[in-house]
Amino acid sequence: MAARRKATPSREEFPTDVVENIVDIDVSSEMETSFLEYSYSVIYSRALPDARDGLKPVQRRILYMMMQMGLRPDRGHVKSARVVGEVMGKLHPHGDGAIYDAMVRLAQSFAMRLPLVDGHGNFGSVDDGPAAARYTEARMAPAAQALTGDLDEDVVDFVPNYDNQFTQPGVLPAAFPNLLVNGSSGIAVGMATNMPPHNLREVIAGARHLIENPQASLDDVMRFIPGPDLPTGGVIAGLAGIRDAYATGRGTFRTRARTSIEQVTPRKQGIVVTELPYLVGVEKVIDKIKDGVQSKKLSGISDVVDLTDRKNGTRLVIELKNGFNPHAVLQSLHKHTPLEDSFGINNVALVQGQPQTLGLLELLRVYVDHRIDVVRRRTEYRLRRSQDRLHLVEGLLLAIVDIDEVIQIVRGSDETAQARERLMTVFDLTELQANHILELRLRQLTKFSRIELESERDELQRRIAELTAVLGSDARLRSLVSDELDEVAERYGTDRRTRLTDTDELAALAASVTDPAAAAGGKKGLGLALEIADDPCWVLLSTSGRLGRTPGSAGGREQLATPSKRTKHDAFASLVPCTARGEVGAVTSTGRMIRVNVMDLPQVEVRAGFPDLAGGSAAGEFLSLGKGERLVALAPLNRVIALGTLRGVVKRVQPEYPLNRDDWEGISLKGDDEVVGVTAAADDDALVFVTRQAKLLTFDAGKVRPQGRAGGGVAGVKLAEDDAVLFFGSAAPGDGSVVVTVAPTEGSLPGSGAASVKVTPLEEYPAKGRATGGVRAHRFLKGEQELSLAWVGRGPGRAVSAAGVARSLPTEHGARDGSGVPVNQSIDAVGPALA
Repeated sequence: MAARRKATPSREEFPTDVVENIVDIDVSSEMETSFLEYSYSVIYSRALPDARDGLKPVQRRILYMMMQMGLRPDRGHVKSARVVGEVMGKLHPHGDGAIYDAMVRLAQSFAMRLPLVDGHGNFGSVDDGPAAARYTEARMAPAAQALTGDLDEDVVDFVPNYDNQFTQPGVLPAAFPNLLVNGSSGIAVGMATNMPPHNLREVIAGARHLIENPQASLDDVMRFIPGPDLPTGGVIAGLAGIRDAYATGRGTFRTRARTSIEQVTPRKQGIVVTELPYLVGVEKVIDKIKDGVQSKKLSGISDVVDLTDRKNGTRLVIELKNGFNPHAVLQSLHKHTPLEDSFGINNVALVQGQPQTLGLLELLRVYVDHRIDVVRRRTEYRLRRSQDRLHLVEGLLLAIVDIDEVIQIVRGSDETAQARERLMTVFDLTELQANHILELRLRQLTKFSRIELESERDELQRRIAELTAVLGSDARLRSLVSDELDEVAERYGTDRRTRLTDTDELAALAASVTDPAAAAGGKKGLGLALEIADDPCWVLLSTSGRLGRTPGSAGGREQLATPSKRTKHDAFASLVPCTARGEVGAVTSTGRMIRVNVMDLPQVEVRAGFPDLAGGSAAGEFLSLGKGERLVALAPLNRVIALGTLRGVVKRVQPEYPLNRDDWEGISLKGDDEVVGVTAAADDDALVFVTRQAKLLTFDAGKVRPQGRAGGGVAGVKLAEDDAVLFFGSAAPGDGSVVVTVAPTEGSLPGSGAASVKVTPLEEYPAKGRATGGVRAHRFLKGEQELSLAWVGRGPGRAVSAAGVARSLPTEHGARDGSGVPVNQSIDAVGPALA
């Protein structure tokens, strides 16, 4: 059945008694008025913090409602959704998402220098957002109690909520300068605020100085507050912008990640990032590095590894390609990635409901005035309470003298008013005192004694006198505020995390770089070269088997000096001059030669002119050695080298090595023979053999014709049946080489290291023919059977133990056929000195 439709009434059927009242409004004025009201609402009720407690309205309502709910730090966590619902229903009639976002920020340790909410669950990170409110839990952080403390003592004014059913504080008491400590950010209509966090101890120290010296200057206060202290640490480079912001309320400063250049693998250096700029996440940095590498803005980066975890904190490893200057790569990273960021300070906050741009002194003065007012109101409240209680106690003391008469008066009265009047007349009480006595229950009378009441009266009188003195003296009031601030700093203060530097270290390093070709023209500061130059350097092998190279600035032997204090691994098995981008050969005990790129070796520090190979890497990290094979020495690939074997064979090898292979055979060995020494030897150099039976043979290298790689060498020294070569090396004519021999005592206690050491000039030994037995180099003492160590080189050389501890050698040279000097020291290795 079709529905009936009511006919539209005609024009004559409309009522005729309606009076039209149409008002014409100017649209421009209406828009201006509405927009101003909206702007004021956003500025005052949403986006800008109050300069007194440093909180926006939603943040203040969250903390106040959590206090009302009893979510103290010693209580359990509750669901965040419950807190959000209470705040939204009673105080903040806006979306739950905005309330939860505000509460999340109060709990984030990377955003707040002193978090005010203790969150349990996923409250997000710089790169990721938090979990939903139904999954996370929260309660007040200990610092939040300092902001909300004493609210029940009439310290601030309360205002109605949006529907006049509840009241809320217009500002929190704020026992510490929260606006400076935690900073703030917000965008209003026509204005914005952006304030960095600071260190609690420093801010309170500045506030206390201002309390004691109200006329203090900005420079005075900046001695206590030198700059921001960001939650994520990092480095602030340049303090001029901070000084401007503290003076005018506006300024800019640069923040940088805290980095170090480390040997991340035996072959590679890397830039290790342990702290990032404020509100910069690891993923953002990685994305920007990848974009920079793809767009060719960044060079020298081989990989980026994120090792960040909750236990160790931030750790981002940026691996570098060999041959690139890590300082120059870091400088490029600062330019093209968020490893360097800028922070614009805009100190806009509400002062008496009006937005103002405040400098550091103004911010501290507003807070100090607020805190003084809070403490004054609290003192007045406590004074009133103490006076009221004293009034009641004095009435009880009057009545307790004759408690039986009090009971008789009450029982004999027909009504309360009559009892009140009779008590006031008989005991000379006020109406308040009489009412208090009448309201007491009979069982409460047993609790009172005259002594207890008199003690309470005396305590109340003392407290009243103290509170009155505080209110009567501005100096005592300020001192009380200062002392309470000191207690807060002691309880919640932490050490500074952000390092402040007034100089750009990388820029200073770049400015110090001088191009030798342009030095004559006075041109300096040409910047850091991205790729490492092919500068001269030394490739070093220690007697403990560690490899390294010196920096390019230590390229000559004359630039390396012998320090007075020796360090571990300071005895070297090989010293090979090369260049940073060159190659050297590593000779193993099996006669194999392995090509080594110098750039792959770790750069060791030069301390007091001496390279410290404790920072080198084990040779096994760079060389693939077979079972029982060991590295004997390093050798240059552009010179004729000589190899000596255990069985007395010597071979000189031409520098004609294959370019398409990384390893090859340097000498063809027979039986159980092995290489014991390698040296670069010209025709006029002397080759030296030292055997276990203390025989030394030296002859001209020119007597050994250089051979190809497949040659097996020729006889070098003639050995006795039970003898073997202990050392093989070379010496240049007139270079002052010495012979060091060490003979251990047979049967000595383990670890005692009893031995005799002898140092003799090589020139005292006559040259003999090749393949002869040589001459005696060391006369054994009683108990000595053979040599354990021998070394020939530029004296006096260096001796170390197996642990790398330096040992002294005899200072006086011994005779060629004499015995050594007995020493009770463990000498496990002898190597050349560099000077």
